[in-house]
Amino acid sequence: MNLVTMRDVSVAYDGYEALRHVDLEIGDKDFLGVIGPNGGGKTTLVKAILGAVPYTGEIRLAPELFRGKERLIGYMPQLSDFDRTFPISVLEVVLSGLQGRRGFRAPYTREDREKAMELLASSGIAGTARNPIGEVSGGQMQRALLARAVISDPKLLILDEPANFVDNKFEKELYRTLHELNTRMAIVMVSHDIGTITSVVKEIVCVNRHAHRHRSNVLTEEQLRNYDCPIQLVSHGHIPHTVLEHHPGDGCCCDHE
Repeated sequence: MNLVTMRDVSVAYDGYEALRHVDLEIGDKDFLGVIGPNGGGKTTLVKAILGAVPYTGEIRLAPELFRGKERLIGYMPQLSDFDRTFPISVLEVVLSGLQGRRGFRAPYTREDREKAMELLASSGIAGTARNPIGEVSGGQMQRALLARAVISDPKLLILDEPANFVDNKFEKELYRTLHELNTRMAIVMVSHDIGTITSVVKEIVCVNRHAHRHRSNVLTEEQLRNYDCPIQLVSHGHIPHTVLEHHPGDGCCCDHE
């Protein structure tokens, strides 16, 4: 069953076409890794699905993605997009994932708070619940943002560079958690760390203005050329490993889309 169907979707910013004529389907069992060069449209693709940017074409969300007026899509943004100065506690950040259900004015219930604390406890950061969100570490914030994304029991979870600014221990825990979550929800994960996500996701979507879905988590250099996806494939250990190709002017591996 398809949860999201995109047909001929294009997105333009000030005359620049960030996405061009994208066709993509996201099924209820999918775990998709979205890769591509900096500025290729990965984050724009996510924002189009979330309805956060204007687009042309058609994006259909299945009825299963709704509970009444609540949209059952969890979203974990890039850490750099989150305002650390906002005066809110870690617990309140997690609870804010229920605003689609409760609204902005309705008080949270005892059950809501218990569920939020359970998620923080399972993430190993229950002790930070009352701390201001701006005072916790990058890894702790990522755990809190993931808890916020799943507290509403979504049918689709979208993550934008979830392993940025975290240590290897958290990254391994994250991917183990996502594997478990995929048993009950579809997942779309944007990442520049191609070598790692190929061992986690089921299939890959190459985005460079256009989008090409690859029905495997293993890519060859020839396939990448055919998809017009300028990254370089290398071998590393037991897992096929790909890294972003260096481009003039690239300062880092983060998206600026």
